[in-house]
Amino acid sequence: MTIRTTSRVLALCAALLAAPVVVPASAQTNPAAASEYRLGAGDVVRISVYQNPDLQLEARVSEAGVISYPLLGSVSIGGLGVTQAEKLIADGLRNGNFVKQPQVSILVVQVRGNQASVLGQVNRPGRFPIESGEMRLTELLATAGGVAVSGADIVTLVGKRNGQPLRRQIDLPTLFRSGAAGDDPIVQNGDTIYVDRAPFVYIYGEVQRPGAMRLERGMTLLQALATGGGLTQRGTEKGIRVHRKDATGRVQVLQPVMDDQVQEGDVVYVRESLF
Repeated sequence: MTIRTTSRVLALCAALLAAPVVVPASAQTNPAAASEYRLGAGDVVRISVYQNPDLQLEARVSEAGVISYPLLGSVSIGGLGVTQAEKLIADGLRNGNFVKQPQVSILVVQVRGNQASVLGQVNRPGRFPIESGEMRLTELLATAGGVAVSGADIVTLVGKRNGQPLRRQIDLPTLFRSGAAGDDPIVQNGDTIYVDRAPFVYIYGEVQRPGAMRLERGMTLLQALATGGGLTQRGTEKGIRVHRKDATGRVQVLQPVMDDQVQEGDVVYVRESLF
């Protein structure tokens, strides 16, 4: 395979340089490339053509989604999958009679165009590349080091879909128990995943280890006290009071039984026995 340099080829080259190469509609709707990583602005790609070393190029995709490629000029690859971009360049080389049967390969050297943020109670918060077209929320959380010990079970996903704002809460324990892929959303460019702080209850008074305790699901008063090491010898079950805010923000003082569930923000006070 050789690169022709006739006057006809040079004329074709000048015509191609005048306008960006665009992807055909059939390539845009190819279902085989739907799950592939889509190139975005800022990505660095290395393009190679088999047995044509002069056509090897490393380039950064511009904000307009365009690269400048030898013989073809401006090529619009932003938003395309890697396979689609390879086909687009190969078609340009073939249709321009530059290479008879071009075999084009594209390697994404740096992912900068498709990123999502992971914030809050994770071990490595930050902005991370979306390295595949079907990267799931749990995969991105794993990239961020997973949920920290202080993190809540419910994760919030914020972004846009079809131009509309998206806000979705994902219950991680339920997700892993069900194992349904549909409950694990696909992360897209610009999304933000936020992990809030886990809910706490507060225990003080005549308990072995007073302080803040992580509130587990369905936790009863008895379980909360057990987390605090149980009552001291001076403590009494009859002297337990729960201080809880109502919907208006006013604090109510309750006298619960051991099987009652505690709620986020509850303050449990264990009084000293009088006898």
